[in-house]
Amino acid sequence: MRILICDDHALFREGLRHVLVELGEEPEILEAPDAEEALRLADEHPDLGLVLLDLHMPGTGGLETLTQLGERHPTLPVVMVSASEEPDEIRAALDAGASGFIPKSSSGAVLRSAVQLVLNGGVYVPQVALSPVSPARSQRAAGKGLTTRYGKLTPRQLEVLKLMAKGLTNRDICGVLGIAEGTVKAHIAAVLEALDVANRTEAVNAMQELGISADD
Repeated sequence: MRILICDDHALFREGLRHVLVELGEEPEILEAPDAEEALRLADEHPDLGLVLLDLHMPGTGGLETLTQLGERHPTLPVVMVSASEEPDEIRAALDAGASGFIPKSSSGAVLRSAVQLVLNGGVYVPQVALSPVSPARSQRAAGKGLTTRYGKLTPRQLEVLKLMAKGLTNRDICGVLGIAEGTVKAHIAAVLEALDVANRTEAVNAMQELGISADD
């Protein structure tokens, strides 16, 4: 498995390399100091499994690079990594197609868990992104009918949704709730249908718009 780290700070790239090696799958780590090199390496290695991309880089910024990667390699998961923990920036990255957002203040264990979640097909959303939203945003959510749709979720579906918001994989949810993976998938499908969203990220965004925390 190949993982590309794109960050303009060599020391941080080296730190990420050491953390990723502990995934236990002996990943081949590629490094890029800027967007141009990241795009070149992504083109050169079509079997690339993951990109860890700094949000704020000199020159071409992380969001623009994320967009370019998405256009050129639509199935390649890209996780944003940043010193920023601003909920609006995190949501903007997820809305732009990122498969996750990892604050640089995260521990090595959290980073490895987030990476593993994304490699398993999930989306990692840090807890800080689930902070309460403004009244204006809550009013917009109400205008979209989210409140009504959220109210139709069963207690078990609500449990599954909140565990999704914490970044748990289907298998993790199975362990927490003591139910089969097929049942978890059925609950997730029901949640997406009830909220009228297409994926986990949109479901978590719907929670955010309603000002609901995963710990409520």
